Amino acid sequence: MTSSIRPMASSGNGDGSRRRQVRDPLVINENDARKWFDEYLDTFAACGRGEGDAGSLLAYYGVPLLITTDAGLSAMTSEDQVLGVAQQQIDGMRAASYDHTDVLQADVTVLNGGSALYRGEFSRVGADGNEISRPRLSYLVTDGPIGRRISALLIHSA
Repeated sequence: MTSSIRPMASSGNGDGSRRRQVRDPLVINENDARKWFDEYLDTFAACGRGEGDAGSLLAYYGVPLLITTDAGLSAMTSEDQVLGVAQQQIDGMRAASYDHTDVLQADVTVLNGGSALYRGEFSRVGADGNEISRPRLSYLVTDGPIGRRISALLIHSA
């Protein structure tokens, strides 16, 4: 199946500096979802090592972005809010001398043609080889007019 790409009006601060592409959505399948998610993890890891910035994650995070934790639900309804949350994560990773993330376990469930649930356990590893954290997370990945995006991040209880 092919996808057609067409320009969309710029978003963000209105100066045209951030252009997005609009395309006809593709049907999500498990292999494509895994490949896309691996690309996201590579981009996220580069940010954590200081090789990228939070803005690069807007290619992966949807707006709005829902985040759930034991403390409740947060809805990031603007790019600035999504960037703020991403920057907090990146700052913490850099402070911990983050190096990479190992995927310890991952499952993908295709929910329908436009969404999949990626569930995983991850090991965030520092430059010294020691584990920094071991989060268990679920991601709702949706495929819409501007491509695949993480629409919800669900942080599992410890």
